[in-house]
Amino acid sequence: MPGAIYAEGLVKTFGEVRALDGVDLDVPEGTVLGLLGPNGAGKTTAVRVLTTLIQPDSGKAVVAGLDVLKQPNEVRRSIGLSGQFAAIDEYLTGRENLQMVGQLYQLTARDAKKRAALLLDRFHLGDAADRTAKTYSGGMRRRLDLAAALIVRPPVMFMDEPTTGLDPRNRQELWGVIEELVADGTTLLLTTQYLEEADRLAHDIAVVDHGRVIARGTSDELKAQMGGERIEVVVHQHDELGTAEAILDKHSVQGPDKGSVSVEQHTRRLTVPVTGGAKLLAEVIRDLDARGIEIDDIGLRRPTLDDVFITLTGHASEESEIDENGLDGDDPASVQKQGKSRKQKDQKKGAVK
Repeated sequence: MPGAIYAEGLVKTFGEVRALDGVDLDVPEGTVLGLLGPNGAGKTTAVRVLTTLIQPDSGKAVVAGLDVLKQPNEVRRSIGLSGQFAAIDEYLTGRENLQMVGQLYQLTARDAKKRAALLLDRFHLGDAADRTAKTYSGGMRRRLDLAAALIVRPPVMFMDEPTTGLDPRNRQELWGVIEELVADGTTLLLTTQYLEEADRLAHDIAVVDHGRVIARGTSDELKAQMGGERIEVVVHQHDELGTAEAILDKHSVQGPDKGSVSVEQHTRRLTVPVTGGAKLLAEVIRDLDARGIEIDDIGLRRPTLDDVFITLTGHASEESEIDENGLDGDDPASVQKQGKSRKQKDQKKGAVK
């Protein structure tokens, strides 16, 4: 049975550019899907289709059990949307903003006032409720925008890069709010370029590039595609690199004498792929100690979502430029510019799809 958010074969073109190229999504009720991709990948276009802001050229989408194309008004009553930029009136107070949104949703004045007061407290905005929004910090504006999206308690939420531009403290606070929403049963589709954000919040992750879902799974499943563990060692003395390399080579998952140890001369860092976890790490430490090699740092590392992202897309998550409208680069010119290297990237992705 389809989840709270379901899409099948979504296609959307702008001129000759296919912003969405057959996107399939399925988000179970009460979970978070992290939609991960570089600027121009199609994330914002997908959100705009699913929230009825634009129509796809082909494909099917169902949100909260409602057909996006056949029942757009009903869909809008069942969802909340927080875009990339806070959609608030700077000349109204925080309280007035929320009351206005409530009345636009046809709540009575009394119910809108009551709901606004509740949300202002929940989002830690009570002390600033009667200040004009133009005096709010970036983090406060984002929280107010999210509160407005929740004014009618929607079962399904869409958040399009909600923490872009926030400082680490405000980002952490907003993550806490999002986790509370999901704990209360809200289904969430979250687009983001922050790998840490997807790692922390998402039950499932879909990596999108050039309008297609190129990988799907949990954070751990995607990381597992990158291979296993590795041990990294930083030796204290540069002239100990050769001895340390020989010791690490003995423990390589590829076997000794295979040249599998990576050596960075300028940082005195050695890296080797291994299996065996903490038990093997302890053995390596004993071997290094037995040879009298002093180390500045040693650790067992596992692949990160950054490693996954770079392998799948061929570049880092925040490498592309935001377009002139700040819309994730999903406009035709931006997508077309990035599409020039598409064939080369598709070849790289083939091995890990």
